[in-house]
Amino acid sequence: MRLSQRRVHLERPSAQREREYLDAAHRSRELHRGLVTAATTPREYRELLRRARRENQESFFVVAAESKELAGVVNVNDIVREPEQSGRLGYYAFVPHASVGLMREGLVHVINLAFLELGLHRLEANIQPGNRRSIALVAGLGFQREGQARGYLKIGGRWRDHERWSLLATDWRAKPSLRRAWARVAER
Repeated sequence: MRLSQRRVHLERPSAQREREYLDAAHRSRELHRGLVTAATTPREYRELLRRARRENQESFFVVAAESKELAGVVNVNDIVREPEQSGRLGYYAFVPHASVGLMREGLVHVINLAFLELGLHRLEANIQPGNRRSIALVAGLGFQREGQARGYLKIGGRWRDHERWSLLATDWRAKPSLRRAWARVAER
């Protein structure tokens, strides 16, 4: 894949994107309902920016290369260093960019960054059992299901069960299809 064919790029969250983010979050309320709590007010957006600067978090906007619009968000949360070298992925798309492959490409970039630049060994994604699109996304990237956690995260005011999925840096590098995804990102 050539650089000119790149469909997304990553950008750090910033105050300059506040209005666009809030518009995208409002437009995506139905998509996010019960799955994620996105910032919907200027105050909540400022809190998002504060969290994005925490020492144990890496946050990215996934930006559609052609339109320059926000396609989604990917966070590596709760980064733990020695001896674990791990982090938890959180991500969500915005309408109209959901289900068109942009988040997959964005996640490939973030996974590459997590394993190569941040030196993490393990990434975990916790996904509600009914979120079939998200489960298909991580499964297609080589994550392995480890089980289910009851009442794991509070979303939309309710404690919700989540499936636990993980990916190790060694697995990411070892599988041919993932190695190709890794190589395409490294070219960029």
